[in-house]
Amino acid sequence: MVTIADVLAEHGAMLGRIAASYEADPARQQDLLQEMSLAIWRALPAWRGQASLKTFIARIAQNHGADHVSRHAGRHSVELSEFHVDDTADPESSAQAHQRRARLVAAVRRLPVGQRQVVVLSLEGFSQRDIAESLGLEENTVNQRLARARRQLRAWLEETA
Repeated sequence: MVTIADVLAEHGAMLGRIAASYEADPARQQDLLQEMSLAIWRALPAWRGQASLKTFIARIAQNHGADHVSRHAGRHSVELSEFHVDDTADPESSAQAHQRRARLVAAVRRLPVGQRQVVVLSLEGFSQRDIAESLGLEENTVNQRLARARRQLRAWLEETA
């Protein structure tokens, strides 16, 4: 039987990145992450293995992220300082990586929720089929949302470069 401790040990970093894609404020990110963890803990007994555990968890996290956005619509957010950064890199490379990630996360947060969901899961390494399964969408819908989101992200990132 899978425990919440097992889930958080294996997928905690992914959950943190999903929370960060929906909330910029660090304190609210932590609250959202706790809400996601509680929801996963409650849902674990219902997991029957029809989908991978990672897909099951991502779906719950994405749903809570989307709910969070709708509950806090219109609220101003603060900038997120980082996403993933290689701390072993030299200081200049590390600073540039921080800046690129901060711009990417800020741009992802500007996307409509449906596009944001597919982009975040894609960045987490999910296949388009897994994304479709996780979000309860057709694979073609995922492809369309990803294409639109990538075009928009490219445009926004070129503006800030």
